[in-house]
Order: sequence, then structure tokens, then C-alpha cells
Amino acid sequence: MEVTTRAVRPVSPVAGYIGGKRNLARRLVPLLSSIPHRCYAEPFVGMGGIFLRRDQAPPAEVINDWSTDVATLFRILQRHYEAFMGELKYKLTSRAEFHRLMDSDPDTLTDLERAARFLYLQRTSYGGKVAGRTFGVDPGGGARFDVTKLGAVLEAVHERLAGVVIERLPYAEFIRRYDRPDTLFYLDPPYWGCEADYGRGLFDRADFATLADLLAALQGRFVLSINDRPEVRELFSGFAMAAVPTTYTVGGGAGKTVGELVITNHPACLELLAAG
Repeated sequence: MEVTTRAVRPVSPVAGYIGGKRNLARRLVPLLSSIPHRCYAEPFVGMGGIFLRRDQAPPAEVINDWSTDVATLFRILQRHYEAFMGELKYKLTSRAEFHRLMDSDPDTLTDLERAARFLYLQRTSYGGKVAGRTFGVDPGGGARFDVTKLGAVLEAVHERLAGVVIERLPYAEFIRRYDRPDTLFYLDPPYWGCEADYGRGLFDRADFATLADLLAALQGRFVLSINDRPEVRELFSGFAMAAVPTTYTVGGGAGKTVGELVITNHPACLELLAAG
């Protein structure tokens, strides 16, 4: 497959997100770039921890998340950046504002208000949590929500999203819709044992088996990253996989080394992991 990609500037996600891939990105980004593809697609984009850190873009890019908050935030950043900055302009970091927004029903808000609420909560909550958020405090640092510093981050993501298709579909429908021989899927589903951490009803334990069946019938290529568990190894035993130790921190605390699995139907790419 002959593919022409263009160089893009890696940018930082606009907020923390549980399961973010900051530490693993330096291993995954070159691995993904080594697989020829004309369409890059992410069914579980989250805050874009891998997508935004890529330095090459194929002709087509599609990101997706079943979370209404995530999909709305990316659509607003892509299409209504200036209005969004106006919505954020007078927000301050305070526990009272955090709880006011936590108590508000996002379904009663406009898209701009909803995106602002989600961004505020993700930046001010402890550890980038989605379910069970608590107000994060850092006595040694500044306010977690500072628009004067955030503006440049949001602008960079706004520019990176130009030409990107943003979907909000169930992962199975998304995969079936975009599966082609020249599509590369990167999948970052919830960790085994952490299915409810992203909100109720978004992903269940039974979805892992559904996902394995979908990937077994795939026309295109995929790379999946997930925590290293015996149950995961058994479910995805039909594919090539490699264990990758990585370090995660929550709320700026001490790092914890955990086992991560990289699973794929394109075994050759795993040689890059072995090379370190």
C-alpha cells in the first residue's frame, strides 16, 4: 500500500483523563506510524492521549467516543473555538464552582455550556476521574483552571482538529462503519476491572468478548492497548501481543509501574517495542 502522510505537530490533550496514555505514547506513536494506512480511526478517543501526540497524519482521520461529553468537547473545539473561549473567560478555580457544575445536569445545557462544564471538571478533578470526581487541590501549584495558560493549549488542539471527522457512535458500529483494508484502528478501551470508571452504561465486562470478535473479522489493521490480565490474554489469544511495562501517576503522586499489553493483527509492528 502506497500512502502519503503529512507531518503534524504533536499537541497536548486539553485535560487529564483516567487511563491517559502520556507515558505509553512515546512507544505507541512510532509503532502506529510504521503500519501503512490511509485512514486512522480511534473508537475510544477519550482526551486524545495518542491521537494528539501523533506526528504523521494520513489522508483520513476519524475520532470517536460514545461519551456525549467527550464528543461535544471535540466538536466545539473544532468548530466554535472563539465562542468557547468566551464561555470560559470568567471561570475561576474554586470548590464552590466545582460543586455547582457537578450538581448541574449536562443534558439541560447548550453544547457550549456542556463542553465548558466537562473541561472545567476534568481539569479541576483529582486524577482526571470521570466517575466519582473530587475537587483536586495542589498547595504547591497554581490554579488548575487558568484560562490565560489554557488558551494556547486549546488553540493548538483546535488547529490539529482541522479536517478530522468527529463521531459519537457505539464502538461496534464505529468499527463496522470505518473498517476497510486500508484503515488502522487504535483502540484504548477501559481497563479490565475498570469498566465503570468512565460512566455508567458506556462499556461492560461482556464488551471485551464482543470487541475480540469484531477484531477477528476486521479487514483493516488494529493496535489495542490494555492492562495485562490473564483474562485479557485469553480473550485476545488469537492475536499477536507484547507486554510493555509503563508507569502511571494519579494526581501527581508517586509513579506506579504496571503491566500493559499491546495487541495487534499486524505482528511486524511489535518489533519496535522489542527494540525499546
